[in-house]
Formats: sequence, structure tokens, C-alpha cells
Amino acid sequence: MKPKAPITASGIEKSREAEKPILLVALGGNALIRKGQEGTVEQQFRNLRITMRQIARLSRRFRIIITHGNGPQVGNLLRQQEACADGPPLPLEILVAQTQGQIGYMIESTLDSEFMALGLGVEPMLVSLISYVVVDEKDPAFRIPTKPIGPVMSGQRARHCGYPVRKTAKGWRRVVVSPRPVTIVEKREIQTLIEMGFIVICCGGGGIPVIREGRSFSGVDAVIDKDLASAKLAEEISVDLFVIATDEAGVYLDYGTKRQRLLQTVSVPQARAYWEAGQFPPGTMGPKVEAAVQFVAETGKTTVIAAIDAIEEAVAGKAGTSFTID
Repeated sequence: MKPKAPITASGIEKSREAEKPILLVALGGNALIRKGQEGTVEQQFRNLRITMRQIARLSRRFRIIITHGNGPQVGNLLRQQEACADGPPLPLEILVAQTQGQIGYMIESTLDSEFMALGLGVEPMLVSLISYVVVDEKDPAFRIPTKPIGPVMSGQRARHCGYPVRKTAKGWRRVVVSPRPVTIVEKREIQTLIEMGFIVICCGGGGIPVIREGRSFSGVDAVIDKDLASAKLAEEISVDLFVIATDEAGVYLDYGTKRQRLLQTVSVPQARAYWEAGQFPPGTMGPKVEAAVQFVAETGKTTVIAAIDAIEEAVAGKAGTSFTID
């Protein structure tokens, strides 16, 4: 009989890592740029420290995936290339790829610094992954731009800007085409990296939108909603807990009125009824609620929408709005 191989310390560590539940944290744009800020690089790094400190602590109990928005950043890139008329313009999928690298670097370097500052005694394995997301070329969303990007602008500028705009809850913003995600191209790679113990940063800005052409892919001029892409990824790799971090304490009914009230727990049927009643109009919490409902309905697991400063409390069930199957 062949003797069993000894269990090494590294083998025990890998086994314990594989037993941790998987947490996906979808960071809103306010993780980098807060209300009223110009969005300088210094401000973005400073804001990220608050978020990454929480994620560093959570990594002791979870395997972690981080997704993030890019609305302000990709909007600024569009403005910059429009201001430089003698340079060749770049399509949106290229600008999304640029922001994936930019923000991935900022998140990864800040998280690494927070690990060292906390003295957790662990050298983290971090990776930022350029991510494609398949969309349907027949998606009706290609006919009407709806996704806000870039900074808030005045009504006067909105009237003379020369591109589609929409008035959101925050003010006038540029809008672009935003098809629904069908599948995450790198889902197997992400799953493998998580199983190896990496903290994975991926699907930045909703991912680079592509359509299938036979066995290959072709980029399209669009932006995918980050929360819907995150929900699709969470579903495809069997995430245990999905947290959407935003600039509100959670989901409110009658938002912006004297009657507004925070929902602490809401079932999928209740959320759908609130949606049909018009509680989540365009420019508000709608896409986040839709993403939460999508993940919970498909998996039976929990989604929490919570403030960016309360991610740890949200994971513990002490903050935000929790979505449950019933």
C-alpha cells in the first residue's frame, strides 16, 4: 500500500483558503470620487483607502472579487479626446479598456498598501484582469442611449453639448448606449484565480462590450452597467455573497421626498412590486435593484446594497438593504 503524502503547511493553508466563502464587492464610482470633488488622482487614492482597508480585513474570512464602475473616468476620457480635435478618436470599448487598467492599478496598489498597514502577516496575491463581456447585437438598448457617464453639467451646457444627454437625479449627464450583459468571457479564468487564492479585480466599468462573430469577438461602441455585469459574474462563478457599495445607506422608498424610508430587508417579489410601482425611476437606484434581484432570483443567495463606508457592516448583516428570495 502506497503511503500517503505528508500534509505540508502550504497545503493546509490552501485547503483553508478554498473553504472560505466567495464575496463579490461591486464598487460604485464614489469609491474613487465623492460628491463635490474634482476627482484628482490624489482624491481618488485617498478615497480608495477607506474602501480597501475594509476589504483587506474581510479577506481574512472571504475569497474576494472586486468589480468597479468607471463612469466619471470614461466620461473624462471622452471629453479629453473631444478637446483634442487633431487626434484620432477612440471608441468606447477602448476607453473602457483604458479605465480598467487605470482603476485596476489604483485599487491593487491601494489594497496592497492597506495589507501592509494592517500588519495582517499575509502577503496578498492580487491580480487585475482586463475583462470582456458578451452582449447581444440585437439588444434593443443599441437604439436608445440611456447610461449616464461623465460629470454632471449645467442645463445650458446640456443644450449645446452636441451629444445625447439626460437629466438624472444628480443633474444633466451625457448618456451612451448600454446593452445587457450576456456572459463574462473570462469567467473560467476568474474562477481559477479565486481557487488559487488571488483577490481578483475584474469587470471594470461593466467590462469591455463585445459581440460574438463565429468563434471570435468584436468590440462595440457601448458601456455595460457595472452592477448588472457584476450580478452576471456572481451568478456564473457561484459567489456566496454579493455586495453593491454605493453613496447611499441602502435602498429607499419615496426617495428624495419627506416620506423617504430605508428598506432593511426586501424579498424579490416585493422588490419587483416596488419597481412596477415606479419607485426606482431612471437615474436612481434602479440598475442596482435590478442587479440584486437578478442574482438572488437565479441563485437563492443574498445581495446587500449599502454605503461604501459600511461594507463590513453590510457583510455582517448590520447595514444596507438585504435582498432575499422570499
